[in-house]
Amino acid sequence: MKALSLFAGAGGMDVGAVNAGFEVVAASELDAYACMTYKKNHPESFLIEGDIDANMHNIERYKGVDIVFGGPPCQGFSVAGKMDPSDPRSKLVFSFCEVVEKLQPKAFVMENVKSLGALTKFKKIRLAIVQRLYEAGYDTKIHILNARDFGVPQSRERVFFIGVKRGYTPITENNLSTFKEKAISLREAITHLGRAGTRHNPTITKAKITLAKNPILRKSPYAGMLFNGQGRPLNPDAWSSTLPASMGGNRTPIVDEDHLYDEKPSWVEKHHEQLMRGNSESEYKEAPARLRRLTIHEAAILQTFPKDYIFEGPQSKVFSQIGNAVPCKLAEMVFKAVKNSLENNEASTFCSPQYEFSNLHEVA
Repeated sequence: MKALSLFAGAGGMDVGAVNAGFEVVAASELDAYACMTYKKNHPESFLIEGDIDANMHNIERYKGVDIVFGGPPCQGFSVAGKMDPSDPRSKLVFSFCEVVEKLQPKAFVMENVKSLGALTKFKKIRLAIVQRLYEAGYDTKIHILNARDFGVPQSRERVFFIGVKRGYTPITENNLSTFKEKAISLREAITHLGRAGTRHNPTITKAKITLAKNPILRKSPYAGMLFNGQGRPLNPDAWSSTLPASMGGNRTPIVDEDHLYDEKPSWVEKHHEQLMRGNSESEYKEAPARLRRLTIHEAAILQTFPKDYIFEGPQSKVFSQIGNAVPCKLAEMVFKAVKNSLENNEASTFCSPQYEFSNLHEVA
């Protein structure tokens, strides 16, 4: 089955689609560094570079693909941002809809932040998306999925709008549940790399770690705000918290290397315990050297990118590409569910036209 990737970014969703058995014939992406990364890792897919609306005439050449997928920019809907529905980037969900209308694939998968699928504030936008695609001939189901339920060592909730051409059976929770898989812990996921700065984990994130002057405490030592910035410590024996696209500075998650590699008692847990007892004048005035930020290689693993995946650009741009990505394994499981449904429920009243794509790669 042939697929078209929109808002492809570094290609995390594409990895999942290919692993699930789809052939990604073409992709569209705006960011220059993400384009470099995509072309490096997906030479078999033709990349349409630039603004999606300006390239709509080129994208239309792929009419007849079996599935269209992508994750439009989410900043306008993200709780980490201003959550502004009028943000120009928020309107790109409707550019996605336009592509589906024009190409008429058998199915589509659109990913975004959980808030778009859950908050009352965005209900009108959800309904507008579903209604517009219904009028285009699609039955759409909205699923909020957590990556950790599908084998990804990261707690990352996202919304997926999954639609099928009317005549095919809509994708239900049961279709997706078949592919659920327990995730391994952070310790199991990344310790094979070794400490930051060593052969298999060579990059070091240099953002300084200092203790918060006025810490915000929660019951868990791995929540709240114990350090400067928004980078929270990670519990080696649980899943990673959600990796943000703003990693690279003081929003990068924090690792206790002695606890992770040598299984020494957690410094973070001890410090948290002292603060909870009201001991704000802790003996620790600065964060110890055993604490450091997550590295690029570790972040890529927590997003389940292949170990040989190559990222292009400066460190800040690479972190952004990783943080913006859909975890590859989560995408793979979603695509497997969609592919199974399409193959097992071929409609008797609808037949997708077949096209030859080999001559379409001279896109202006």
